[in-house]
Order: sequence, then structure tokens, then C-alpha cells
Amino acid sequence: MASGFKWKTIEEGIMHGCKLAMLPMLILMFIGILIPTWIAAGTIPTLIYYGLQIISPTYFLVTTALVCSVASMATGSSWTTGATFGVACMGIGVGLGIPAPMTAGAVITGAILGDKMSPISDSTNLAAGVSEANLFDHIRSMFFTTGPAYLISLVIYTIIGLQFKSGNVDTTAVTTILGGLDKSFNLSPIYAILSLIPLVIVVVLAMKNVSGVAVMVIASLAGLILALILQGRGLFEMMNFMNYGFKTDTGIETVNKLLNRGGLQSMMWTVSLGFLGLSFGGILEKTRMLEVLLDKMSMLVKKPGNLILTHVISTIGVNIFSASQYMAILIPGRMFLPAYKKLGIKNSVCSRTCEDAGTVTSPLVPWGLCGVFFTGALGVPTMQYLPYTYLALITPLVAILYGYAGLFIFKEEEKKKNVKE
Repeated sequence: MASGFKWKTIEEGIMHGCKLAMLPMLILMFIGILIPTWIAAGTIPTLIYYGLQIISPTYFLVTTALVCSVASMATGSSWTTGATFGVACMGIGVGLGIPAPMTAGAVITGAILGDKMSPISDSTNLAAGVSEANLFDHIRSMFFTTGPAYLISLVIYTIIGLQFKSGNVDTTAVTTILGGLDKSFNLSPIYAILSLIPLVIVVVLAMKNVSGVAVMVIASLAGLILALILQGRGLFEMMNFMNYGFKTDTGIETVNKLLNRGGLQSMMWTVSLGFLGLSFGGILEKTRMLEVLLDKMSMLVKKPGNLILTHVISTIGVNIFSASQYMAILIPGRMFLPAYKKLGIKNSVCSRTCEDAGTVTSPLVPWGLCGVFFTGALGVPTMQYLPYTYLALITPLVAILYGYAGLFIFKEEEKKKNVKE
């Protein structure tokens, strides 16, 4: 306003940002509804129950990363995975004589995979919304950077793990979780298979490019119906879960932490942050502040390689100074999106870079929300586990390499050409 802008212009920016936020924030709200229906239906408990049983002492580190990956993809939450699977794996690692920082690194690699790639993750939806990209186009685009980085990480964990000999494993934590889940849900093979129907529905609809909101609604309804049929839940009870989150008391604190989550209300903090963050971004756009910033960096963003490098460095910088992966996704994402459009690069590449630099590096900031959480949950200081979080370290490098090599930098012209053909 001091520069001459009227309040009406600023308000238009706020409304513009809210309009951009509407669809991804609706998806986030439906994710809050979906999670408790999947827990009540036995979908998530089934994945956890059978996933924990494949842990092998011989290949502990790589198995830990894989199991945590499955859990985080199913829940869309790195924090839930770290607080449950992570804690259990840390105990097993001690029994095997594996250094705690290595185990923590494997846990975090698996945990952030789902935080980055799962269609029910808040950061996945936020990055797609900020960059105005289709949710599933965004996820497909991330496969090209995250896929190689993840495979390299698994290879490294396998090589490191081979140096540790099998020993007496303290499986008390795992046994406790398995017992608590078995007591609370019907997890017999036939029920377990049926409980995975919602997961299959999500995969099929995602492959058919169905709207993200529609996918979440249909998957939630599927979970609701299965919870009523398979687990004997009541309709009123399920409505309560969908609003306030799943609640149960198994008598086992670890299992309670694993299960008691979700609900529409649990997402409203993230939703409010999304609306406020994008409102701020809308003001920056309408008052042309972003244009001024981009003009100052015009020499850096004229080529795809330089653009992605600048985007990666800026995102990591915001992560460090704001201590929030959400801000690291929001601010650089909105700032650099016009540059991607100017170069004819698809929005999904911009959204991909937001997560390649923002989501994966958030656990590496000691004073950041994720860094503080994982340090507290796993009992390992950030700077100790940092060298072993290979997915977080490799993914930004892959993104930068692709930018300069011109690999998988999808252009809008390709889409137009395919339409004509």
C-alpha cells in the first residue's frame, strides 16, 4: 500500500490465492475423512500387520526402508510412520548391533517416500496445488527423479547391511504391535485381502486420471462400507471417526499412536495454512512482487538447468530459514511457476521440483518441524542421521542433473503435438 497499491488490488490477490487453494484444500479435507475409514476397514492395519512380518535380520536396513515406504505410501504420513514403524525398527536395530543413525536414516528414507509420493499426502497435494498441476501428473512426474534416487538408496542400504551379521533380534516391539493389531481387527487372510479393495480402487482410478477429489470420495465410501461389513463398525461410530479421527484404546501405547489419527478436523490446520500461504502468494502476484524478484534473477532462469538449480537452492534456503516444508513448497513454487511457463515446461515439472527440494530435505533441518520430530521420535540427533538419509540427499542432485541434461523436462509442446496426432 505504501507503494501505491489499493486495498482492492491486495484483496483481489487474496481471492486469487484462495481460488488456487480451493481444489487441493478440498482434497486435503477428504484425505482427513479417508484415513479413519481405511483404518476402521482394516486396510491400513493389514498393510502394517503383514508388512512388519517381512523384516529380515540379514537385510535389515533395506527391509526397514521398504516397510516404512509401504506404510508411508498407505498413510501419506512420514510422522505416523516414524512414530510407529520407526520406533519399532530402532529397537530391532539395537538388537542387531546396527548403529542407530543408520537405522534412523533408513526409516526416514522410507517415511519421506510416502510423504512425497502418496496421493493422500498433504505435501503431495500442496505441491500440485501451488504449481497448478494435476495431482496424478505431479506424481507421475516425480517417478523420474524419485525413482532412481530411491533405487540407489536401496542398493546402498543393501551393501551397508551386508557387513552386519545376523544375531539375536529383540522383536518385542514388533510382537507387541502385531498382537495389538490382531486383537483390534479381523486380519485373517480373506479379510485382509478384502480390506485392500480401497487401495486397489485408488490405484485404478489414478491410472484412469480420475479427479483427485472424486478418488478420495469414492475410496472413503469404499472404506466406510468395508468397515461396516468386515469389522462390524456402526454407522454413527464411523461418522464420528470421519469427522474427529479414528479412536481406540488397545491398551498398548504404540498401537494407539499408530491407529488414533485422521479425521476432517485433523486436516484443518494444514488447510488453513494452505489458504493463508496461497493468499500471500496471490498478493505477491497481483502486486507484481514475484515478477520483480524473477526479473532480478532473469539471468539465472533463462535455461531449464539454471531454473531448476535456482529453484532447488531457493527451496532448501526457505526450508532452512522458515523451518517449514510447507513454506518451502509454497513460496518458491509460486515464485518460479511463471518461469517454467515461459520456457514452455509443464507445471508438473515445477511441482516435482518443489518436492524434490522441499519435502525430502525437511527432515535434514535440525530446527525444522520434521527434524525436531524425527530426532524426538527416533532418539537420534539430526546431524547424526543426516549422512544416511540417502533419498533426501540424492533426489535434489538427480533433479539438477536432469535439468542440465535435458532429461524428463516435459514440454507443453509435446502435449499439443500428441493431441494433433
